[in-house]
Amino acid sequence: MNLVRLSGLHVARGGRPVLSGVDLHLAKAERLAILGRNGAGKTTLLRSIIGLETADSGQVALFGAPCRNEADFRRHRPRIGFLFQDSDDQLFCPSVIEDVAFGPLNLGHAPPKALAMAEAVLQDLGIAHLAPRFTHRLSGGEKRLVALAGLLAMQPDLLLLDEPTAAMDAESAALLIAALRGFSGAMILVSHDAGLVAGLATRALRLDRGCVTEVPVPMACSA
Repeated sequence: MNLVRLSGLHVARGGRPVLSGVDLHLAKAERLAILGRNGAGKTTLLRSIIGLETADSGQVALFGAPCRNEADFRRHRPRIGFLFQDSDDQLFCPSVIEDVAFGPLNLGHAPPKALAMAEAVLQDLGIAHLAPRFTHRLSGGEKRLVALAGLLAMQPDLLLLDEPTAAMDAESAALLIAALRGFSGAMILVSHDAGLVAGLATRALRLDRGCVTEVPVPMACSA
């Protein structure tokens, strides 16, 4: 069973085609990179997968089930973690520990269990010391790590990653990459970082003029 399948997906914005008949599939534990220039529609593609962007035509299927309306997408979103480009769009609780525990609480876990899950993820990421900090006082790299921790605490089957290491310092980026390498689920990765793509992706597609084509995974540059 494919975790994601897009069939003939068309999305237009302001009368301009952004996605033009995109076909895409993602199997369990697969790691797919979406490549393309700025403005090619890569973020729109990710948003369409999770139902945050309404397709003009075509079909989105998640975990083997077609998603025809918001209720269908909402049913599957707890199994999908979407890491936004801007972490400020993702963090909304006062403290780090509250923010990371929010997802497990929303899934129905009792507060002590949700707190334990949040603490464990922060520990695994190497940022347990951030637990009591105010989210709005974190650095950009710390915010991105906390946003990822909030997703991982929900134990998703799939991660959607939109430029995950953009504007991160080297230390924070290394922690994030280590966490992604250790993630056992599937992922769809949008990134201009060729080294990141080479180290994580098992397949790659290039999005150009609204269409996707299979391309080789970029190789990491040797020192």
